[in-house]
Amino acid sequence: MAARNTFLVSTAMFASALVLSACGDSGEQASVESEPAAVVVPTNVAYVTNEDSGVSVVDLETLTITKTLEVGGARPRGLGLTNDGRYLLTANGETNDMSVIDTTTGEITRRIPLGPSPEFLRVLGDTAYVTYEPGGMRQEDVEDRDFENEPPAEIAVVDLNTWTMTKSMPSGLETEGLEFSPDRSRIITTNEGDETISAYDLTSGEEIKTVDTREQGRRPRGIMALPDDSGYIVTMETSSHIVQLDNDLNIVRSAETKTGPNGITFSPDGAHMLVAASRDGVLQVFDTKTFELLKEAPIGRRCWHFTYTPDGSKIIVACGRSHDLHVLDANDYTPISTIPDLSLPWGIITYPATHGTLDVPRAH
Repeated sequence: MAARNTFLVSTAMFASALVLSACGDSGEQASVESEPAAVVVPTNVAYVTNEDSGVSVVDLETLTITKTLEVGGARPRGLGLTNDGRYLLTANGETNDMSVIDTTTGEITRRIPLGPSPEFLRVLGDTAYVTYEPGGMRQEDVEDRDFENEPPAEIAVVDLNTWTMTKSMPSGLETEGLEFSPDRSRIITTNEGDETISAYDLTSGEEIKTVDTREQGRRPRGIMALPDDSGYIVTMETSSHIVQLDNDLNIVRSAETKTGPNGITFSPDGAHMLVAASRDGVLQVFDTKTFELLKEAPIGRRCWHFTYTPDGSKIIVACGRSHDLHVLDANDYTPISTIPDLSLPWGIITYPATHGTLDVPRAH
């Protein structure tokens, strides 16, 4: 024991000498501050919401699922990321809230109450916009709707700095898609329930314009701004059309698709327009300028949303009823592989953000 005690004393004296050597002439101990370790967020990954479970994390290098993140809520659908990739956001349809998950730890940091049946989620800057349905889910035909008494959908506005829902904006019935105007002053909504497309002022929430789509197509779903910022393309699920609108929501033209078009996006160079025809199980590729059909690629069942990989080499399609992801070559649209064993996948995004049906590359 004597030898051990001698060692402890010697160690303590050595440590004291080190402290004294760090002191200045005044005898005060010098301030030594260790810098916090830099936070490293996962990169080259895809996040996929599963309605029957949590969020699958896909390594885009190996095309394998590396983990499943719990979201705390039930029936996650829409999802988004903060600009730095640090926090993943999910809209939970059965628990009426938005989960915030730290992507570096996989832990849920908070859950923000929204409203009934939140579904579609888009991030713009430091704000998340999430659709929800105060009147619940409605599936009746438009002709049978009591428009005067049905509450419209709402768009929850969530500040991502304070993590609070700052306000709610009214929308149409059953809002299914959100897009932003080129100058980021307006939000454009596709409203499946009353078959309209609307524009709202992002600051005031006031309605700017609403157009009825029934003469051009039925059940507007997906929406994406054109690459040249001249307007928008909207998918019409029931009538199997795509419709082009200008920035004032005037309908310019339409074209037929295979049955059940939903998600839509554009190739990184803007030359090709991609549409998921979910009921026919194909991804259709059109010329953006002429609407000429260029290619059809077989995918799975009930594929609504898809994304390019950040390097632009592949397209990954989330297919809900076949419970898998279909990976296509982005150059010729041929199948590369299928990633199985998901659980009713709904939405998919990547980090870094890239061209997809739920997200686009962002300016930082």
